[in-house]
Amino acid sequence: MANLTLSLDAELLQKAREAALREHTSVNALVREYLTRYVNGRERRLRALDALDAVAERTNSASDERWPRESLHDRQAG
Repeated sequence: MANLTLSLDAELLQKAREAALREHTSVNALVREYLTRYVNGRERRLRALDALDAVAERTNSASDERWPRESLHDRQAG
């Protein structure tokens, strides 16, 4: 496991220590958990965007027509 040195505001570090104590863990574990969730969430978002791009590439629909905002809300009497 690699080591990392952080510079934190003293008040933030104190609050992190208090939070870790309440959760029966360490600041180190809190930072590790946060970074894990951050990286995993970012990877999921990137995969979702890649999937969306792939769907868009397979879709043959396209429109050069532009509709005025007002017409998008018009109701047709039927």
